[in-house]
Amino acid sequence: MSLTRSVQQKLSATLPYEELLPYEQPAYVHSYVYLFGIATLASFILLIVSGIVLAAFGPQWWHFSTVGHFLNSTHYWSVQAFFFFMVVHLWATFFQGAWRDGRGLTWVVGVMTFLASILTAFTGYISQQNFDAQWIAVQGKDALNAVGVGAFFNVLNFGQMYGYHIFILPLVVGALISAHLLLVRMRGVVRPYDDAMADEVRS
Repeated sequence: MSLTRSVQQKLSATLPYEELLPYEQPAYVHSYVYLFGIATLASFILLIVSGIVLAAFGPQWWHFSTVGHFLNSTHYWSVQAFFFFMVVHLWATFFQGAWRDGRGLTWVVGVMTFLASILTAFTGYISQQNFDAQWIAVQGKDALNAVGVGAFFNVLNFGQMYGYHIFILPLVVGALISAHLLLVRMRGVVRPYDDAMADEVRS
């Protein structure tokens, strides 16, 4: 058997085509608690779009242009929405026991996305090019020196932090979100405890 065919069969078995975009969902997915994940994704998309525009024109533009101010504010509030929805989604899935029924990896990737997003937000704050950013960078420098990694990450170097913020870390967060969504598509969303316990009682 060829390698191509074996990979094709493996993908067909783990992620059938008909499950990629299902038009029917279980009844419990109609609960509002399942909306926070997609709200997080929508915020992330707005975050990326506004960030690309800001990166294309640079700090001078977002400090002195009216449109730049607007895009900078859009980017800022997208961050707030992204973290708000992600934290609510994280807590909701925690209390749902989202790692049940073989979904442990889905949960782990979600937590890793949250941690990577914190680093991305930190580098964003110190890329603002204002006094607030300078103060945060100095505090961050002391913290990184205290844990022994200050030689690898110079938070007072705008170019280095800006590179992390607009290129490396967004790719990491985007890859983790993609992996998380793929795992959700492969293994489905977790059932409520009541529904799962009812199945156990019937069996």
